[in-house]
Amino acid sequence: MAKSDYSRGRRPSGNSQKRNPKKPFFKKEGFQSKPQKQVKKSNPNEIRLNRYIANAGICSRREADTYIAAGNVTVNGKVITEMGYKVKLTDDVRFDGRKLNPEKKEYVLLNKPKNFITTTSDEKGRRTVMELVSSASNSRLLPVGRLDRNTTGLLLFTNDGDLTKKLTHPTHGVRKIYHVFLNKNLAMSDLHKIQEGLKLDDGPVTVDDISYIQGSPKKEVGVEIHSGRNRIVRRIFEHLGYHVTKLDRVIFAGLTKKDLPRGHWRHLTEQEVVNLKMIK
Repeated sequence: MAKSDYSRGRRPSGNSQKRNPKKPFFKKEGFQSKPQKQVKKSNPNEIRLNRYIANAGICSRREADTYIAAGNVTVNGKVITEMGYKVKLTDDVRFDGRKLNPEKKEYVLLNKPKNFITTTSDEKGRRTVMELVSSASNSRLLPVGRLDRNTTGLLLFTNDGDLTKKLTHPTHGVRKIYHVFLNKNLAMSDLHKIQEGLKLDDGPVTVDDISYIQGSPKKEVGVEIHSGRNRIVRRIFEHLGYHVTKLDRVIFAGLTKKDLPRGHWRHLTEQEVVNLKMIK
């Protein structure tokens, strides 16, 4: 054998048995390969506490960690300050004493078309707005307020009950603007009557603002109102002898129809959700 087939890092040539590539070239007695790390499977019924708090709509996960460390959170009556602590969905989790719901809050905005009623189901078999947002979420979303069957425009859906109460209560003055189409021109005298306030069968009603639509016939007007009474916009004009031929809600609580075609929906952005929660 020549000097140094090994010294040159080569195996000797000749009739030597070729190495089986499946077997290690060097095997020392007692040597064992490092065992692979076992990956612990996560429990689908448990989630991190900070995520639980974020899903409840209190704050972001990062902010939740700060509140946890400060002792603001209890689980089954015990204050938890441990980062990464996991809870079960059945646990009693409280933030500053208030019980939380771990369901992730979702917010979907629909540009409602005509001929859909605002209800979760209809015994007469009529089409409902729920058909239009059926693919938006796996959660049970409910409409915030309502629009008449023939009224089009913005309709918000969410599983956030607290926000729904806020947006539907008239004391919060949620801004709603409608584009109203009438069967005839609105007289200036009647526009002033609406501005000053009318008395309907179920009590007085005032609008926040009303004006003609610039560049359009005087049978088209814009109305801003925060009342949520049934068919209130249509009834205002009917009281003065007009018929509303078309009614479209173009703004709701600061949300607009920009880039949202009729019959389509979209999820709100994080900033839009923040803006809604800031409404007092």
